[in-house]
Amino acid sequence: MARHSDPPARNPAATPVEEHDLLRLDLQICFALHAASRAFGGVYRQVLKETGLTYPQYLVLLVLWEHGELPVKQLGAHLRLDSGTLSPLLKRLEGAGLVQRERSARDERSVTVRLTADGAALKEDARAVPPQVIAASGLDPRELADLRDRLHRLTRALDSALEASGPAPDAPSAGTGRDPGPGY
Repeated sequence: MARHSDPPARNPAATPVEEHDLLRLDLQICFALHAASRAFGGVYRQVLKETGLTYPQYLVLLVLWEHGELPVKQLGAHLRLDSGTLSPLLKRLEGAGLVQRERSARDERSVTVRLTADGAALKEDARAVPPQVIAASGLDPRELADLRDRLHRLTRALDSALEASGPAPDAPSAGTGRDPGPGY
């Protein structure tokens, strides 16, 4: 796999961005986030190899370990995934014996997901994952916590801006996986 070098470090306060620089790839926060996300994906692939999980499967299990049994819709809201993305993921986890899906007796449209004994037991093996990812990041835990908090703030601001602008002409309706906010 080819290694990518980081763009040269720039101090935005020291270097004013000229209008013609606004379209430079190395100045785009969206690309910096995309590149970091891909790099995290590579680290997680390597770290999760021993557990037999993919990164998306690991995220599903994190939510279930934290919250317990959940309706698929609520699980999707936590992960910001729609049911079309989540359903095949849950099917693979169910096939691996880690989760169980069950239709609600009260509402047949609702499916609940719960951990199996094997899925719950995997939590112990997964405890080794975060320290390895922290070490790979090159940041200390305080820096990572600060970065995470800033990214959550950025996500909330972008969600608010999107909601204020109304739905895009080709935007899907409900079930987009976007966090519905408090009270869901």
